[in-house]
Amino acid sequence: MAEPIYLGAIADTIRIEGTRILATLIRTVGDVQLAEDAVQEATLAALGAWPVTGVPPEPRAWLTVTARRKAIDILRRERARGDKERAGTELLELTRPAPAEVPAVSVESVESDETVHDDLLRLIFTCCHPTLSPPTRVALALRTLCGLSAGAIAAVMLTSEAATAKRLTRARQKIAAANIPYRVPPAAELADRLPAVCAVVHGLYTSGHAPADGEPAYNLDLCTEAIRLAELLHGLLPDQPMPTAVLALLLLTEARRPARLDADGEVVTLDRQDRALWDAAAITRGISLLNDSLERSDRQADPYQLQAAIAAEHARAPAYSITDWREIVRLYDLLLSVAPTPAAELAHAVATAEAEGPQAGLTLLERQQGPRTHAVRAELLARLHRYREAVDELSRSEPATAAERRHQQGRIEEFSRRSSSHDRC
Repeated sequence: MAEPIYLGAIADTIRIEGTRILATLIRTVGDVQLAEDAVQEATLAALGAWPVTGVPPEPRAWLTVTARRKAIDILRRERARGDKERAGTELLELTRPAPAEVPAVSVESVESDETVHDDLLRLIFTCCHPTLSPPTRVALALRTLCGLSAGAIAAVMLTSEAATAKRLTRARQKIAAANIPYRVPPAAELADRLPAVCAVVHGLYTSGHAPADGEPAYNLDLCTEAIRLAELLHGLLPDQPMPTAVLALLLLTEARRPARLDADGEVVTLDRQDRALWDAAAITRGISLLNDSLERSDRQADPYQLQAAIAAEHARAPAYSITDWREIVRLYDLLLSVAPTPAAELAHAVATAEAEGPQAGLTLLERQQGPRTHAVRAELLARLHRYREAVDELSRSEPATAAERRHQQGRIEEFSRRSSSHDRC
């Protein structure tokens, strides 16, 4: 049985590099299921080999090379002929020398003549095929290439887990039935797939910044990977305003991450955050990218530009109390006119409450539903000293992470105390 140190090394490699390994293999073999099976078998091989030989200096390279060999083995076991056998034969040159002898092989050494050179970004473009509906393209890429669960994708796309699972099943069936190739489109066709690719990158960051479940308040690996992809996408298409805006939005949002939790890992709300902890360099670059994106779109803002502009308003404010809430309300009005979502409606109500008072925010919340809506409504009720109602609303809320649940419990206890004191007065 593998010792814990090796299990940890394997787990860390798969967690951090797994999707890139899978993307590399999908590009090589052109078959998602085959690539997934081969990566699983390579993981099992590592569990058997690493406790004996030690963790290789470059675990990702070891797993990638081993997965390629496993793909050949799978093809041979299936006794496939024709295209599959030729594909397997072509893989032979990529798998020498044997994995035990090549721990230092860099998987980045594989050359490509294609426009997109990062395997994961390449496969995201591939999954965003125009014959699939835009939501399906995003869901497929987030599941296959970014490794998100159906539940996490549903949270990002604001739909149900069951509906997401059905969408993924239909997508794979359509790809198989229509024989849609897993290849990157020519450079001239990249722009047509850009909106879906941007949605995937933004969705990946959203899943890390606000996880649908689990212990941590955010997933740093997912956030870091999303920003890496956004940087690559911006570098690939620097004159396109949309990827520039996505990168700006991610940088402006990520700049506030160091202040989101205190030293004990507890949630710190925006009004209480130490703004000295915010990443000033990321804010400066994010605002610069936003301005560049707006100039390239003749000041006609898309949803990413509007979200980035809202984030920039928060970043510019030296303190929460002097935030330009009326400007933020105006920006949310524009966002809701071009891309209405429950999340944007909720944030619009919060901004309205700050600009016009808690009752104005509550009025907007009357027609809104959702687990986070209860938490916002509770805070606004508390400002009006309606503490019992606030406790009731919070009790109906459904925090996604353990940190949020602890924060919710703390607020319930505080509002309960205030309710008791208020009743005695």
